[in-house]
Amino acid sequence: MRLDLFRGIANWAIFLDHIPDNVVNWVTTRNYGFSDAADLFVFISGYTASFVYAKMMLERGFIVGATRLTKRVWQLYVAHVILFVIYIAAIGWVAQRYNDPDIINEFNVAGLVDNPIQTLTNGLLLKFKPLNLDVLPLYIVLMGFFPPVLWMMLRKPDLTMLASLALYFAARQFGWNLPAYPYGTWYFNPFTWQLLFVFGAWFALGGALESRSVIRSKVLLYFGIVYLLFSLVMTMAGRFPDYGHMIMPEWLFDAFNPNDKTNLAPYRVLHFVIIAFFVTRFVPKEWKGLEWPVFRPLIKCGQQSLAVFCVGVFLSFVGHFQLMMSSGSFLAQLFVSVGGIAIMTCVAYYISWSKKQDKPLPKPAPAASKPADTTGNSAE
Repeated sequence: MRLDLFRGIANWAIFLDHIPDNVVNWVTTRNYGFSDAADLFVFISGYTASFVYAKMMLERGFIVGATRLTKRVWQLYVAHVILFVIYIAAIGWVAQRYNDPDIINEFNVAGLVDNPIQTLTNGLLLKFKPLNLDVLPLYIVLMGFFPPVLWMMLRKPDLTMLASLALYFAARQFGWNLPAYPYGTWYFNPFTWQLLFVFGAWFALGGALESRSVIRSKVLLYFGIVYLLFSLVMTMAGRFPDYGHMIMPEWLFDAFNPNDKTNLAPYRVLHFVIIAFFVTRFVPKEWKGLEWPVFRPLIKCGQQSLAVFCVGVFLSFVGHFQLMMSSGSFLAQLFVSVGGIAIMTCVAYYISWSKKQDKPLPKPAPAASKPADTTGNSAE
């Protein structure tokens, strides 16, 4: 339930963060520190994939575990293709219906007008991604390469974690990334973002137990609090650059602004690791608060994460368009944000209910037979 709770938080935050000029997204963590919901989403994806498929790989072998992982990759890819088609169709319809060609450029789908076949082909190859459709392709690639990583993680977990760290620093040093279409590279560099995915797997398969002494130490507690406060100050400086330049040296401001999200800056990784350790320490998985009714919608959205994520990405475009067409007032922003979250929650509850209907009803228990009279007396 703790995992589902934070996965639900990530889905809600990603939806809110994808709506520009929305005051409600000030409630998300991206405004108060270096890491944000994307970091949480990738970490939990690695964590979940490891404990779901690790036991299968141990009990039934590498081939079975790898094929089950491949099946999941295919499900993710199909979800991406469906979302991709619906997303660009909606953008194109809005641009044509309201005679607003600028929205095509804003959402990075202008190539469909000039080179539709080539653009769609590259979309199927995950090279072409409209605005806000970057997280799912990253997830697909990381899951696609996860079978051998999981095999190694089950045998040499610490060595596998070190190899992931080495790849991370090598990619940052040599500028490794995947090409995007029609130009540039991936917004989420898979060579660096794999670190959080693998860290999630390592944490699930014993890393949390190995790190128990560090998690419980006072040194981490004090250092973590200071670092989170420092992250808050630097992030706020980036949000309000005029004031940031006034209160701190130029070299310090430029070191953390803009926040290097594409290549997952080390200060971003450290920020997330501290948060993960703090959550492990102060929110145990047996915490009674996880059963509070207020958390049930978030947990339900976390349990149906893929569908909720896809719906949230589409609704973020709808919300953005609604704010463009309306006054963009605070009430409009609040309505769009709350309405979108309500729809995502309804989708999660419906899918959960629908899955239960697909399961056969439990067979009624056989009626207990009347015990035989062993005394030889007839019943009175």
